[in-house]
Amino acid sequence: MATESHPPEHSVDEVANTEQVLNSLERIILTLFLTIIIIMTVLGNLLVMVALCKDRQLRKKKTNYFIVSLAFADLLVAVVVMPFAAIELTTSQWRYGEIFCLVRTSLDVLLTTASILHLCCIALDRYYAICCQPLVYRNKMTPLRVAMMLGGCWVIPSFISFLPIMQSWHAIGIEDIIEQRKFSGNSNETNCVFVVNRPYALICSTVAFYVPLSLMVLAYQRIYVTAMGHVRQIGTLQRAGSAPYSAPPQHYLSSEQQGSSRMRIETKAAKTLAVIMGCFCLCWAPFFITNVVDPFIHYSVPWQMWTAWLWLGYINSGLNPFLYAFLNRAFRRAFLMILCCGDERYVRQGSYGPTRHYSGSVNGTSIALR
Repeated sequence: MATESHPPEHSVDEVANTEQVLNSLERIILTLFLTIIIIMTVLGNLLVMVALCKDRQLRKKKTNYFIVSLAFADLLVAVVVMPFAAIELTTSQWRYGEIFCLVRTSLDVLLTTASILHLCCIALDRYYAICCQPLVYRNKMTPLRVAMMLGGCWVIPSFISFLPIMQSWHAIGIEDIIEQRKFSGNSNETNCVFVVNRPYALICSTVAFYVPLSLMVLAYQRIYVTAMGHVRQIGTLQRAGSAPYSAPPQHYLSSEQQGSSRMRIETKAAKTLAVIMGCFCLCWAPFFITNVVDPFIHYSVPWQMWTAWLWLGYINSGLNPFLYAFLNRAFRRAFLMILCCGDERYVRQGSYGPTRHYSGSVNGTSIALR
């Protein structure tokens, strides 16, 4: 008769010890990785805010008010949301109670939604600056309207965060699923679970992602068409100016050069903002797609996937400052002046020195990104 064989006692202990060491090593690596993300996000967004405060020329740009508000939202994500998410992920438990779990979740939804609404407002600002006449832009982007748009970026997210979450509207009909997932395994330790019903998933994702994304895509499509139209017009004028025996007056060439320079500046501004928006979409699209799909497939998405998509979205909060540094000359010089303690080389090479004749305004508005 065949008998069941058992491994020696010391072999079982060695395997258990090896698994414990591996789990501890993985936890240390994960902790270091998340800590680096949080620190880089805090420092990067602080740098953006300090640059706006110290550079008087940057403060004159209307679009930069949206940028500093966006940096403030991303800074809050790094300070009040990401640390608690990192602690829960590395310890596999939530130690701060159910009420604070709801508060943390509400802040998460509020701040991430505010980020994409700021990007939407920036896209609309660029649309009016590039595609409309100067008078239209001045009428649209008055200081009062900019203040109202900034207020909307913070007030609108509260209607899909604190109001429904603190009232538990998101949990109607799925209370049993939430109670099951609060406990980790067979232990009595609880997790901060945020599972939403179908109506909340659809409404929240639409307001926080899909509608702003659609507006940004439309705005940048119109910006691209307008920019290409101007490029063709400038090319036609340049070919006409180079024809034989057609030497135009000096002031005509100067006007043509100004138009070409201005269009290049605005096109670069649109490209920079498009890259920032694209990074946001790449970071948050997996989360919002999963957020809509999960309630319709009986909440079968693994928690590991949820965690990966969520932290991919958090990483976006730390990307914007680096995008500004590499793609935006004005911000890059402001950053260098701050990091180099006001080195005279960067003071003399200010963002608006004498070699930048045409960087002041286009279509009646100051250039914010170029």
